[in-house]
Amino acid sequence: MNDQFDSPYKSPVQPQQLTEDSKFCFSCYPGISCFNACCKQADITLAPYDVIRLKQRLGISSSDFLQQHTVPFTIDADGTPGIKMRTTDVDPVCLFLDEETGCSVYEDRPTACRYYPMGLLTSRRSDEYHDEQHFAIVKEKHCQGHFEQRELTVGEYRKEQDVEIYDELNRDFYRIIIKKKSAGPGIGKPSKMSQEFFFMAAYDIDRFKDFLTSKNFRSVYDLTDEEYNTILNDDIERLKFSYRLLKQVLFNEPGVPLKDNALQKRMEERKEVIELRQKAELELAKQKAPFEDYIQD
Repeated sequence: MNDQFDSPYKSPVQPQQLTEDSKFCFSCYPGISCFNACCKQADITLAPYDVIRLKQRLGISSSDFLQQHTVPFTIDADGTPGIKMRTTDVDPVCLFLDEETGCSVYEDRPTACRYYPMGLLTSRRSDEYHDEQHFAIVKEKHCQGHFEQRELTVGEYRKEQDVEIYDELNRDFYRIIIKKKSAGPGIGKPSKMSQEFFFMAAYDIDRFKDFLTSKNFRSVYDLTDEEYNTILNDDIERLKFSYRLLKQVLFNEPGVPLKDNALQKRMEERKEVIELRQKAELELAKQKAPFEDYIQD
């Protein structure tokens, strides 16, 4: 049995699993009859590094990019949040498509667009601890690129499309998703707060920076000033750190050192906050009681 997370593209995928050395025929270029047709039938799932490249390309924050250019969906039965590229309302046309010049963000296009017409399949056997990557051909009726006579290997195509850096910086994210799926649905629905934390750490890299600068974070996690400043000032390093933190929070995998007795101190602080909140609620209830008694009478 395999646990699979089809990343980054879900489509009519040929069942044959390909390797780096597998050969196939394909070419896409301005002038081919179907040019930009795939952009007009867009169903693009975005991975964390995609967000970084696109928000940097547009010169906006990750929060603004997510609000303006993505729509949410759930990845698994526990409601783990995912994001897809926003399209036009009537037809699923990519918002970055320019009818005359094609993709307006081509140099920073998402992983799914780079891989097309291939699909990347990340899988892990239920009795193993390492994941494997395989490739498959995606054949859609509108695509004429498959009938071109240019033959190349999967590895050559990946280098040509510059997907290696994308795979490297999204790999831990795929591993987290696979591990969550292999664990099955959790007992009880995850809290809204935990889902929001996952979304922030995985996709909203600028809001995650605000989280890291909070007083509570530094009081719990033991990072050197040099490492901390690097994480704050570099989107890529912050993304790598977010994966470490997510693994620690979700699976209790040691990745980010804790300060001595940090969790105990936090629990005590939270206990005090809860007690103060309960006292305030009781006081408020007492203040309401005479009025409620009067109404009942």
